Amino acid sequence: MGAPLVIVGTGLAGWTLAREFRKLDPSTPIVLVSRDEGAFYSKPMLSNALAGRRSPASLVTTPAAAAAEAIQATVLAQREVARIDTVARTVVLDDRVVPYRALVLAVGADPIRLPLQGDAGDRVYSVNDLVDYGRFHAALTTGAHVTLLGAGLIGCEFANDLAVAGYQVDVVDLAPLPLGRLVPERAGRAMQVALSAAGVGFHLGASVRAIHRDGARLVVEWVTVGSIRSGSIEAEPADIQRLSTDLVLSAVGLRPRTALAAAAGLTVDRGIVVDSILRTSAPDVYALGDCAEVDGQVMPYVLPLMTGARALAKTLTGTPTDVVYPVMPVAVKTPAFPLSVVPAPQGITGEWSFLESDGGLEGHFKDREERLQGFVLGGTATSRRATLVRAMGQTI
Repeated sequence: MGAPLVIVGTGLAGWTLAREFRKLDPSTPIVLVSRDEGAFYSKPMLSNALAGRRSPASLVTTPAAAAAEAIQATVLAQREVARIDTVARTVVLDDRVVPYRALVLAVGADPIRLPLQGDAGDRVYSVNDLVDYGRFHAALTTGAHVTLLGAGLIGCEFANDLAVAGYQVDVVDLAPLPLGRLVPERAGRAMQVALSAAGVGFHLGASVRAIHRDGARLVVEWVTVGSIRSGSIEAEPADIQRLSTDLVLSAVGLRPRTALAAAAGLTVDRGIVVDSILRTSAPDVYALGDCAEVDGQVMPYVLPLMTGARALAKTLTGTPTDVVYPVMPVAVKTPAFPLSVVPAPQGITGEWSFLESDGGLEGHFKDREERLQGFVLGGTATSRRATLVRAMGQTI
């Protein structure tokens, strides 16, 4: 039957591609290589599972064996890829060498780790996969105080989830408002108000510098932006703020995993650089999902991943297909104030306008020709998502 399609990674990108490929090609062998057990689960659920008292095991939608059987694939679980040989067209694992007819890197991204001082760096959790969630879930005790580093999308989702689950929550971030890189100020302010009402404490404009042990507890130490001198975090003792907490969860962002690709000689920048059909700089090697850089962009969201997987499946079955992204709103799953946003595009001059109603916020970003180029919907206004997606499809 020849060499298989090899997919490195069994997250949402890897499994989605395998399923889409099998719909189009019923016979070519598929091999998925996984660092963990390879089970299929919804990664976006990780930041919304605690309020529902979800255990790690309950988040698994389909065990690896069942998922593989459904599409007649092979999963090589708990394997590390040592290297890729693009000349020999092989993936070298710790215990075998796997040839490929085509190779797809769906290796995801790693949590960014802040360069913190103090003696408790090993006590900082991050949740990027099911194993991470299991560790954090096991560490939580009834009524624990959790301090989140980062007020971005994942930080806000975890803050809301933890507060609803009955934990004391504080959030520390350098930005002046939550979601500063994703939404306009007015929406960020509305999110802060809603999460504060749910019991979340915010410490914004704060540069975290150290985490110290204090018996069984931890002390988070930061400097406010106004106290930072000459771009450093050096400050007088009076400028330093401290917070005692039980657990620290870092949610300051993700960095695409590029080391394996770079070692194989593939072109990498912010991510693994691919063209419009998700092809890397090596023949028959592709990248998909959080690890890929498409047209200079890294898009760590579900809708771009799903769109890419469907197009790549066609390419891999003989019909080269450009990835064409539709209007793709980003959902912020915070029940206190849910948001749906299409960010204002870079390089386009325009301005935001807003409408407010009971429990809802609607913002439009229009260019100089009054064309809708982005939007944000909050609270009850999220019901208008489909309407604005259609409107953007007609104007962009």
